[in-house]
This record gives sequence, structure tokens and C-alpha cells, in this order.
Amino acid sequence: MRRQTFLRCSLAAIGLASVLAHTTASAQAYPNRAVKIIVPFAAGGPADVYARFIAQRLTEALGQSYIIDNKPGAGSVIGTDVAAKSPADGYTLLLMSNTHTVNETLIPNKPFQLMRDFVAVAPINYSDLVLVANPKVPAKNLKEFIAYAKANPGKLNYASSGPGTPYHMAGELFKSMADIDMVHVPYKGSSGARTDVIGGQVDVMFDAVTTMAEQVRAGKVKALATSGQRRSDVLPEAPTLSEAGVPGYEATIWLGLMAPIGTPKAIVDKLNETVSKIASQPDVKQAWTKQGAVPMIMNPVVFDRYMRDDIAKWNRVIKTANIKLD
Repeated sequence: MRRQTFLRCSLAAIGLASVLAHTTASAQAYPNRAVKIIVPFAAGGPADVYARFIAQRLTEALGQSYIIDNKPGAGSVIGTDVAAKSPADGYTLLLMSNTHTVNETLIPNKPFQLMRDFVAVAPINYSDLVLVANPKVPAKNLKEFIAYAKANPGKLNYASSGPGTPYHMAGELFKSMADIDMVHVPYKGSSGARTDVIGGQVDVMFDAVTTMAEQVRAGKVKALATSGQRRSDVLPEAPTLSEAGVPGYEATIWLGLMAPIGTPKAIVDKLNETVSKIASQPDVKQAWTKQGAVPMIMNPVVFDRYMRDDIAKWNRVIKTANIKLD
């Protein structure tokens, strides 16, 4: 009996050692073919722009192609579901944002759960939003806009890149805190929303400073306020919402990478280390600062906790403000 028990334990130990050795070898060899990054947002928005940036730098650092696959729709649900159902081998990654942490409450009947079906890999960066209005809107600043909105309830509309996206939630939070009534006009991506605000088909929208600052400087839209705790270095002339009439307001957009649950830890750690090194490079930090983006560097455990805290935060906001999908 002792001999049989010893034999079973020995075989189990050998099996475990073999698995660990195989996993380590796989991680060392990773990647040995092209890697797909699913971006569940339309091309042209900040998620797509930074996904392509990170993909290029990962390609340079790891010697294999990192390819962007845009799968927008349903407020990021369509592309995210595709990623969730992909093999957990490190060759399919998800470019996610705080749209995903919002959707955990806003869209409870999704075919996936973020923290159940994915593992945290690495954050990328965050940036403030800017509330912009097309030139036809009869308001020069945020106070005038709020006064006009209160005098004309339901007359104004605001665009977003889809239900649950940071632009949508920023708008709903603004409506709640400013006590105004605006109509939400959801788009399939930020590019269409941006085009229609610039063209005058929609009155206002919250957009990433990184993508809208150029339009503000060109005079195509009016910057009413930014969404951070302090003024944006990219648009310093624009006040924050908090200082311009909505005390305590804050909303940002942040981006990160996740992988299907079950992806080997060694591969996750290798990706985290590589992305962290990319975000720490002086030229990257300098370029992102000029665009209004701030690098985020966390290990997978800390990033996991960060996302869980963000899910809890937006759960409170959504329920307190009674925010629902249109």
C-alpha cells in the first residue's frame, strides 16, 4: 500500500512538474506566431488609436505581429463576447476600457462576465474628456449652456459612442449633477458621433481630449469644460466641469488589456512586463502627455483590483442616478 501510494504521489509530482515545465517553455517561446488584439470599438477613436500604438510596440518588442481586429457594436458587447470565446493561449487579447466596468451593471444580461471570463493583463493609460458643443449651440461657456438646457428641457441632445461607453456615462453623470434634461443619441462608434457634432447634427458630446483637442483648436467645436480634477495640459484654457458650475464632477476614459480566463500566468506576466516597459519609455510618456494621456502601470493583481473597484464605483453611480439604457 505504501509503495502504491508513493508511486501515485511520484507520478502526480512528475505530471505537475511536466505541466509546469511545458507552461514555462510555452511562455518563453511566446509569441511564436501572430497575436490578435480584439478592439470592440470602431476605428478612429482613442481605444483604436492606442490599441494600434501598443500593437506596434509589442510587435517591435516581442518579434511577432500584433494585429488589430475591430469588432464594434452593442456598446462593446459584440467584440468582447468574441474575445471571451477565444482560446486561452495568449494569441487573442482584448483591448478594453471603463466601458466594460460600466457594462457590468448597465448590461447585466450579457453573454459574459468581465471578471469571470477574462484575466487582467495590463492597463495602458487614461485621459480626461472634454464637453464640446457645435458652433450653433447658443452658449459660450458651461454656465450659459446649463442655463439654456434648463430653459429648454429635452430640446438639446448629446452624442455618445454607444450605451455604456465613457462618453455615455459622462453625459448621464453630467445630466444628473447639473439637473438638466438632454436626449441621448447613441452611435456605433465615436467617429460617427464626433462627425455629427462637428457637422451640427447633434448639439454636444463628451469626447476624449486626445482626439477632440485638434477640432477645438481648429474652431470646429466649442470646448465648454474638461472632466478631470485639474485643467488639461492639452486644453488649459478650458475650465474643469467642477470649477465651471458642476462641483465634484469627474470622469475619465482609461484603457487596458485582458485575456480569456485560463491564459497561462507566465504569458500574462510576460505581456504585463512588456506593456509596462512600453508605457514607461520617455518618448512614449512625452508623446502621450502632449495628447492628454497619462500612462497607467500596474501588475496583473493590482489591475484586477482596480477594475473590481471601478465596477463597484459605477454600480453605485448607475443605481443612485437611476441610469438606464435608452
